[in-house]
Amino acid sequence: MKKDQAIKLFEEQKVRTHWDEIQEEWFFSIIDVVAILTESPRPRKYWSALKSKLKKEGSELSQDLGQLKMQAEDGKMRITDVANTEQLFRLIQSIPSPKAEPFKLWIAKVAKERIDEIENPEFGFDRLMETYLNKGYSKNWINQRLKSIEVRKELTDEWEHRGVEKGQEYAILTNEITKAWSGLDVKNYKNLKGLKKENLRDNMSNLELVLNMLAEATTTEISKEKKPKTFNENKTIANQGGTIAGNTRKEIEEKTGKKVVNKLSAKDYLENKKSLE
Repeated sequence: MKKDQAIKLFEEQKVRTHWDEIQEEWFFSIIDVVAILTESPRPRKYWSALKSKLKKEGSELSQDLGQLKMQAEDGKMRITDVANTEQLFRLIQSIPSPKAEPFKLWIAKVAKERIDEIENPEFGFDRLMETYLNKGYSKNWINQRLKSIEVRKELTDEWEHRGVEKGQEYAILTNEITKAWSGLDVKNYKNLKGLKKENLRDNMSNLELVLNMLAEATTTEISKEKKPKTFNENKTIANQGGTIAGNTRKEIEEKTGKKVVNKLSAKDYLENKKSLE
């Protein structure tokens, strides 16, 4: 069972969900999930007892969970405990239920695959290749996508070497590069393609991927030469790398008369591919 399939099962069971635009996270009503997995006539009482148990065991899960107003059965908006995807799967592991077993098996499988990939990175690329093929991507696109992962890794290694902090600072620099080459920041680029949590690169055309790689590879090379010491210096270099690719994009658009950055997503590309077969 894949992650998206697991989430879909919850959606089919009418679990209340909320998409947070800022955090780019799905949040799920814990009470609804507990009711499905335990079939308890009193899911609130079950969850209250489980939360107390987790707290006594020293688990941080119950402390990290959030709350949101969601529509209750009576139609009113009421505060309810919610979990994001990662928290949800951690929670499922704490529920002794036959219905939870498929999810637990999936989690165990993913964990083993991750360990295998750490020991031998080639496994990760092989698995990615297989995943993209199963989704219907062309081999040419997949080769570009795998290359883009390699280019991205070289860039993040360079950022780490220059003292850039993972998380927010990586996101800011990525945004700077993307805006400089495409003319759109990451959020608006994803909005253009109608994406939410989906990976932006997985929804790029070959040409979009190539230009994104050029922007990131150029940023890496400039950084190696200039050896930035501050975050602002790294940000300036990110803009420079993206601008070089952006100039290339403009030249391509001038010669072809077509926009490189477009609203098409992977769904559109794959449907078009099927129609041509």
